[in-house]
Amino acid sequence: MMGARNIFYCVSAFIFTAAGWVCPVYGVPVYIYGGPFDLRIPENPDENYGWMADAVIDIPDHYSICDLDVKVNITHSSVFDLRLFLESPSGTSVCLNTYDDVDDFFEGANYTQTIFDDEALVPIEQGELLFTGRYRPRESLNIFDGEDTFGQWRLLIYDQFPYNTGTLDSFELVVSAPEPAAIFLLGFGSVFMLLRNSNRGFKRH
Repeated sequence: MMGARNIFYCVSAFIFTAAGWVCPVYGVPVYIYGGPFDLRIPENPDENYGWMADAVIDIPDHYSICDLDVKVNITHSSVFDLRLFLESPSGTSVCLNTYDDVDDFFEGANYTQTIFDDEALVPIEQGELLFTGRYRPRESLNIFDGEDTFGQWRLLIYDQFPYNTGTLDSFELVVSAPEPAAIFLLGFGSVFMLLRNSNRGFKRH
């Protein structure tokens, strides 16, 4: 039979862990960084394709990411031509959009209030102009989960075809991060679970 001490550890671990998970679900703070930009795509006015200068958001706060969305407004005569990449301060990078030159081809302009969100139902390659709303990025943003927000985040945009141009009008990062209280509760739950498992290793002789 389970001893009283093991019961105490087990119940405590359950309570603290459950509280830690419920806390974020019902009250995860959301932090928004970024805003207007005015960057030409590409930057060099003598060309009409290539890399834009990096759009940089410098986050001064330390939060542990549990969810990340990216919101952009881009004026461009052919968004099919664009490739968007997000890079974190640690160097982690994901491709937000890319299209197959044959199967995904479309004609049309602009990303308008476009949000890249892992939980979106529609992938970006199946989106419709003006791409207003939420779309799943080509590569998952959950690779950033657990990273620190602090530092310079970069949006890199490549225009792979000539004969058209545009501008990045705005770029925002929408960060969900658990409250310190939630992290504290989860930590306590882990401690009690370790104590329970440790206590099971000892037998009375």
